[in-house]
Amino acid sequence: MSMNTLDDLFTHLLQDMYFAETKILENLPKMSSKATDTQLKKAFDAHTDETKDQITKLKKVFSILDKEPEREECKAIEGLLEEGDELISESQSGLIRDAALIAAAQKVEHYEIASYGALCSIAKKLGHDEAAKILHQILDEEKETDNKLSDIARDVEEHACPQAA
Repeated sequence: MSMNTLDDLFTHLLQDMYFAETKILENLPKMSSKATDTQLKKAFDAHTDETKDQITKLKKVFSILDKEPEREECKAIEGLLEEGDELISESQSGLIRDAALIAAAQKVEHYEIASYGALCSIAKKLGHDEAAKILHQILDEEKETDNKLSDIARDVEEHACPQAA
């Protein structure tokens, strides 16, 4: 896709996140199955449902813009998920793997936060107020997920390193 206008860029980034959310949705059940911490499993399961809802929200944004929902390959998310798979497969089961899962998940969340932040700004600039509102809801959800993962990480670290607590 040639990007000659801000609207072209916005569409490209939107398609990129539609692809990314679909890939994340495919990956979350695997992450949940590898987690040993109950709180972490619950967080991955909850985020699976949230990601399904976010995909629905993205489809609504496409509809508002009178565009067909299309996916643009997102090499960044593919790389982050691949790196996460490597971290998980190379780490021992238990607390170390849980910490690896959290690290991998937070890298993805930070990518999503950056991407949705950019989409919100561009949507506002283009006057797509309704789309911006929906995208901001997703952005807030991603920030909340990142905060939950940070809380879980502190609990996992306390169990892994009780002397540090």
